[in-house]
Amino acid sequence: MIYKFPKNFYWGAATSAHQVEGNNHNDWSEWESSEGRFKELKNRGLNPENFISGKACNSYNRFEEDFDIAKQLGHNAHRFSIEWSRVEPEEGKFNEKEIEHYRKVIQALKKRNLEPFVTLWHWTVPIWFQNNGGWLAKKSVQNFSRFVSKIAEIFGDEIQFWCVLNEPEVFTAYGYVIGIRPPQEKNIWKAIIIFNRLIAAHREAYRILHEKSNRGCYVGIAKHDKFFTPADNSFKNKIFTFIAKFFWNKLFIKKIKDYQDFIGLNYYNKDTVDFGWKKFRQGLYNLEESAEGFYDVLTNLSKYKKPIYVLENGLDNPNDEKRPRFIKEHISAMAKAIQNGTEVRGYMHWSLLDNFEWENAYGPRFGLVEVDFKTMERKIRPSAWEYKKIIESNTLSS
Repeated sequence: MIYKFPKNFYWGAATSAHQVEGNNHNDWSEWESSEGRFKELKNRGLNPENFISGKACNSYNRFEEDFDIAKQLGHNAHRFSIEWSRVEPEEGKFNEKEIEHYRKVIQALKKRNLEPFVTLWHWTVPIWFQNNGGWLAKKSVQNFSRFVSKIAEIFGDEIQFWCVLNEPEVFTAYGYVIGIRPPQEKNIWKAIIIFNRLIAAHREAYRILHEKSNRGCYVGIAKHDKFFTPADNSFKNKIFTFIAKFFWNKLFIKKIKDYQDFIGLNYYNKDTVDFGWKKFRQGLYNLEESAEGFYDVLTNLSKYKKPIYVLENGLDNPNDEKRPRFIKEHISAMAKAIQNGTEVRGYMHWSLLDNFEWENAYGPRFGLVEVDFKTMERKIRPSAWEYKKIIESNTLSS
């Protein structure tokens, strides 16, 4: 069976500034080299120096090379983020040199006919913002809105697709509930405050972006949804599955339903609920793959009657043994969802490059392109060529 994808379907890959640019100075880079972080890693028998982002992929200087690779692989879209801490390193003071840098990034994408999908907040924030209380501060939404307004004034007529926030539920849960990411707190009340601040920030950004875009634009978020399933038919596991779906998958979308033109989906895994989790996982990277879950999550999102763009979907696989199958199975599930009426308009693999994977640093390898972090050499993996075949034909053979 051969499935033909819709005309003008967007195919590409995604990155984020802190993970690929290198030499960022923000709240994450401060945490990476903090005394508490060093002590924690040493207690685990790890070398703290291996958990500092440093040069990352050096994409700040090599973005044109990276975009050439994306073009070579047949991509027609690319998701990236603008690093707030570069643009506004001091409160209310904007760095024109960095703004010009991102202008060159956007121009480089357009020159290669890669549609830019711009993320405005991919978790990191300026030092001054965090020192003022971060998202807990009453002025946090106002401060973020100033940054959004500046970017919209400059690039509003060049960018069609804006992704305001990346995975607000992940940021809240891992920073303020589970406490494995900065600021490593376990305070449910702070988590609730931040969750609501992010809702307000998205709504205000939505208004600003539409107000300042003369050509018209599409505004959404990158929403991390999981496929939750009960371990058995027991009442307790069914209840916990319902609760997990509501708080993780549905609540944020419901709160911004009138403030989004599309839904951006980040999908990675299945979670089996067994009065909590069936198995404990270290971090985010030992995931239960499930193409079936991808179909389920996509079709569930269709009830919001908004176009869907898959903004992240991938797996950690250094030797690339599993990735070709993973890509085909997940794109097949997406095709099935489209056939059954779900309006999916694009798919972006995570990630274009191996990169700095947050608290797990350089261990996980998600890239279509392998990166040697000592020499910065890029090497295209076989799975990237398999993905290209799907892109070029705009079809999938089952």
